[in-house]
Amino acid sequence: MSDIEAMKAQLVGDIAAAADLDTLEGLRVATLGKAGSVTALLKTMGSLSTEERKTRGPEIHGLREAVTAALADKKASLEAAALDAKLATETLDMTLPASARAAGSIHPVSQVMDEVAEIFADLGFAVATGPEIEDDWRNFTALNIPETHPARAMHDTFYFPEDRNGADGNRMLLRTHTSPVQVRTMMSETPPIRIIAPGRVYRSDSDATHTPMFHQVEGLVIDRGIHMGHLKWTLETFLKAFFERDDIVLRLRPSYFPFTEPSAEVDVGYKQEKGRRVVGGNGDAEGHAWMELLGSGMVNRHVIANCGLDPDEYQGFAFGIGIDRIAMLKYGMDDLRAFFDGDLRWAAHYGFNPLSVPTLSGGISA
Repeated sequence: MSDIEAMKAQLVGDIAAAADLDTLEGLRVATLGKAGSVTALLKTMGSLSTEERKTRGPEIHGLREAVTAALADKKASLEAAALDAKLATETLDMTLPASARAAGSIHPVSQVMDEVAEIFADLGFAVATGPEIEDDWRNFTALNIPETHPARAMHDTFYFPEDRNGADGNRMLLRTHTSPVQVRTMMSETPPIRIIAPGRVYRSDSDATHTPMFHQVEGLVIDRGIHMGHLKWTLETFLKAFFERDDIVLRLRPSYFPFTEPSAEVDVGYKQEKGRRVVGGNGDAEGHAWMELLGSGMVNRHVIANCGLDPDEYQGFAFGIGIDRIAMLKYGMDDLRAFFDGDLRWAAHYGFNPLSVPTLSGGISA
């Protein structure tokens, strides 16, 4: 047996006999470290003649590979044994009750989405969803938004590169509202239609009350004989149930949206209490004021026609509400950016018990 073969047998035997990871690490340093015995042999390669390198070189490299493999195998074996020993000594009493912190909490956005869905389900609305990556026809054109509208500008909308256009050639983008879900629903379903479309939407904006991604819920009703009275009653009923107050007073102001005609901004009465806005009461009463809360209106005839329905036969109303905004208003949060910071202290303070599911009978925000 050559000296290198004898050395290999000795080192592999020492590694196999290592009793713990510390001993094994010591052997690794002594063999493959900068001043290790195997490293020293590798350094002699440069001084060997060509003939010696042909015979001696493979033996030295074989030694290094054998030692490296032995170290890896022994390390895996020792780590597995250490884990088995740890698991054997650790126990978990599954009969102990879970603590509130261990159970986690429901994010206010998820809570409010559940509250909104529960209220509208009671009013006969279904929940509809759609893709967050949309084409500009469904996001803008079908909704009667002209090419020159500011919302279609690059500084307001996140567009995909033109080489990522859809199969029909339409430009792809991150949807700026959930209204494309309304378009998809009208094109695939026969009226009567009563849906809400909650979800994430994207716009190029960021400050204390705006983020590039936020949450929105839009509502749509399409049927025969629909008028503004139906819209006002629906919104009033929803807001009374959501804020759990009977003194909600709405004011509809004429406005303009390309996809509704006539259009109305919806204001709600409120007053300041302990540094926060509390919804309720008449905004014209002493100590009260009006606050803009959402946009709404009758669905534009062009939108109904673009979706393949007859606007002389069907009418409808639509509205859009910012989930994050009404969550801040109801639960007293003053900075939208905290919603997405992932701060466990904030989540523990504003979060909700995962076992308390919102119900109209048990209390929406119980």
